[in-house]
Amino acid sequence: MINKLSSLIMDLIQTFVIAGAIFVVMYAFIFRLHQVDGQSMYPTLHNKDLMITNVIELKFNSLKRGDIIVFEAPPPNADKDYIKRIIGLPGEKIMVRDGDVYINNNKLDESSYLPSDYKTYGERFLRDGQDYVIPEGSYFAIGDNRTMSSDSRDFGPIRLDKVIGKSFISYWPVDRFRIIKGAEYGL
Repeated sequence: MINKLSSLIMDLIQTFVIAGAIFVVMYAFIFRLHQVDGQSMYPTLHNKDLMITNVIELKFNSLKRGDIIVFEAPPPNADKDYIKRIIGLPGEKIMVRDGDVYINNNKLDESSYLPSDYKTYGERFLRDGQDYVIPEGSYFAIGDNRTMSSDSRDFGPIRLDKVIGKSFISYWPVDRFRIIKGAEYGL
């Protein structure tokens, strides 16, 4: 009886150790869990939504316009991760003017994910009517809820080495469970 009990305990310990090791490897190299903090991505993501961020995809695929990314926030919020949508790609010229975003002088159609009354205005880094060329290896990311978002208009482009991954699945609350897809643009 004692041998069976000790064998059962050893089997349970082995199972937990293996499961823990698998989780650590997956967390370090494949995915991370994040919680949306605030309203900056509303209506796409809601405050307190829980999501899975795909970390490994960055090793195999480049980021595209419309991807929702998680990245290390700039100082003074460097202890946080931000969630924003990529609007501008390396080497592109971006400008906000009269409430709209322009990429290489073409107005960006964001109607697939933003209500028609949402407007985009300049902030401290990118002022209204000012052109900015995004450096190589960097991306311009903006929150969907433009008036409630601290983003690249405020602090500048995000370097690729600061990107943690692409948002992949929103899993909580259950009624908003879905695969997170980037927007498509006609540029």
